[in-house]
Amino acid sequence: MLAGMRLLVTNDDGIDSEGIQVLARALVTAGHEVLVVAPATDQSGMGAALGNLRPDTELPVREVEVDGLPAGTAFALAGTPALTVVAAMLGGFGEPPELVVSGPNAGLNTGRAVLHSGTVGACFTGQNFGISGLAVSLEAPAGDEPWHWDTAAALAVETVALVAAAPARSVVNLNVPARPRADVLGTRWARLAPFGAVRAAVSSRTGDHLQVEFSATGYQPEPDTDQGSVEAGWASLTTLIGIAEAWPDQVPPAGPDGPIEPSLVAGAELHVAHRVPDATERRTLHRPQFG
Repeated sequence: MLAGMRLLVTNDDGIDSEGIQVLARALVTAGHEVLVVAPATDQSGMGAALGNLRPDTELPVREVEVDGLPAGTAFALAGTPALTVVAAMLGGFGEPPELVVSGPNAGLNTGRAVLHSGTVGACFTGQNFGISGLAVSLEAPAGDEPWHWDTAAALAVETVALVAAAPARSVVNLNVPARPRADVLGTRWARLAPFGAVRAAVSSRTGDHLQVEFSATGYQPEPDTDQGSVEAGWASLTTLIGIAEAWPDQVPPAGPDGPIEPSLVAGAELHVAHRVPDATERRTLHRPQFG
């Protein structure tokens, strides 16, 4: 386990979320230097938005006490998750962090809808600054079952070393099933599902009001997708790129004696020998592969 890293811990549910405090304590216990800068209010669904910043913008910030963290290491900022990363990277809270850990989000961030996730958006913002990030999301419990924040925190601690050792600017999306840690089957690499557990729909329009609701998709995900993996009891890992240039595919000619390159595949269980793919190796943006 890599210890002693300076980590920025943020989220999109806000500083008062129980999950971010459980996560921060777990990372401190693991030996990391933790700086918590989270939105003062719920900023879910903000993606990588910064808000309407002006040259003379003054953003309210307040220190927050978090059990298990030293004084002066946790702050609430009136802004989006991405803005907390920008502020930290520009030295607003001392020495810039080496890695972003965002979450754990109250609910999964699976499928291509991760584009809109503030949890993931914070890591994309760190990626633009040249550092790596781990986005963590936790499946909502059924009925009156409790939130398993400790499970999400434990798996995040286990995954931080993988992300820290990955190529610069790596973003890894971790989705955790709503189970005790001992009941999680393991961790699998997964591709993005076409849909997540829920999707938005316009339910009605009356006069000058438009009502948008979230409902279950009814989609049955493939087992090698992030959504399918979590539904089967596995934690899922997906490597993401926030901004990529689009180039025509350059496919090398196939030959019977050509080299065999090992690579990760969706559905493979996380192995100690696995490394996060280097997103800078290929200058192409590929269509998602399904089926």
